[in-house]
Amino acid sequence: MRILGISAALIGLALSTAAFAAGAPAGTTVTFTRDVAPILYKSCVECHRPTMFAPMSLLTYEEARPYARSIKQRVVARVMPPWGADPAHGTFKNDPRLSQAEIDTIAAWVDGGAAKGDDADLPKAPQFADGWTIGTPDAVFAMEEDFQIPATGVIPYQYLRVPTGLTEDKWIQAIEIRPSANAQVHHVLAFTQPAGQPLNPGGALGPTNIGGVTPNKPGLVYGPGVARRLRGNSDIVMQMHYTPNGTATTDRTRIGVIYAKEPPTKLAVGGMVLQPRFVIPAYDGNAEVKGTTKLERETVIMSLTPHMHVRGKDMIYIAHYPDGTSETLLSVPKYDFNWQITYELAQPKTLPKGTEIEVIAHFDNSPGNKFNPDPSKDVRWGDQTFEEMMIGFWSTVVDPPTASATQSQQKQQ
Repeated sequence: MRILGISAALIGLALSTAAFAAGAPAGTTVTFTRDVAPILYKSCVECHRPTMFAPMSLLTYEEARPYARSIKQRVVARVMPPWGADPAHGTFKNDPRLSQAEIDTIAAWVDGGAAKGDDADLPKAPQFADGWTIGTPDAVFAMEEDFQIPATGVIPYQYLRVPTGLTEDKWIQAIEIRPSANAQVHHVLAFTQPAGQPLNPGGALGPTNIGGVTPNKPGLVYGPGVARRLRGNSDIVMQMHYTPNGTATTDRTRIGVIYAKEPPTKLAVGGMVLQPRFVIPAYDGNAEVKGTTKLERETVIMSLTPHMHVRGKDMIYIAHYPDGTSETLLSVPKYDFNWQITYELAQPKTLPKGTEIEVIAHFDNSPGNKFNPDPSKDVRWGDQTFEEMMIGFWSTVVDPPTASATQSQQKQQ
């Protein structure tokens, strides 16, 4: 009995300590309304709410309570919120990780019985536009017809036109691409080309690209004074990569945009390190692939986005400066294909002309990789998920073109 009493006392002390660390008065019960809801509202409900891609809503106690033990397990393991960057390299403004005190609060809430608490303690829930993370769009452009996705098979990339009806250029301050068949869409790349002209798939990664998405990503909101051009008298073309998963369905992807209130001072553009020439040997659990790009002008790095498929293991970006020094810009030691995160630098990083950006990736083609379609086969570059890619994307900003340059470009079109 004495041992049981000591154990009970230790448990009570642990819960009280966790509650005190999180801001709740010592000795009080951790509750959803007072202690847990503020954490979920800050870090979780952007995705975990109705109409979004997360599997459950956590906006209310009634919605969150059935998942209490799962929530604790995921946050204690730091699986949620998803984040892959090594904190030793870089600081990122979209880092969603919970503090240890916040993790302790959630653990104490679950271990204490997941009490609701007083409704009067519940903070006001954040307000979201229905189905959008960027806010209410100024315009929504949608596929004109549903695309039929079969239950099985391999679907080549689809290039689908979406007319905009715009007769003049617009500046995009925010963009969000929303497939309706999240489970079967690997990615979408959206670009523009003059209305009525034959399709040019090369625009997907070229200067007319206006956005891209994997289904679990929120929309993109540019900083003050930064925007992308949406050209008038053009169609949006979406490069759609559909991946059948055993269930036949349909997709009708939408693109929501918010227009800038005034012309930007900087244009958002992008670059990449691309290495398409590789062979990942069968059964190799740590195959290395490298690529390098030399910057031809001073470049301001705004964000970094690693991209591999299901054998992707890790990726690192290294800047080799003209003076002989080097710096790791981003290290993702445990790449997860299900969370293809864009890492937004807390402070833009200016790289001088002549800097070489090296990207090093490793792939796990072993039977130990539970996502590996077939470890017995060598793997090469390819569009499909069962093949592989190695791309280190980055975003940057440049000065907008002068009026004369814009007019000349329009005449060439």
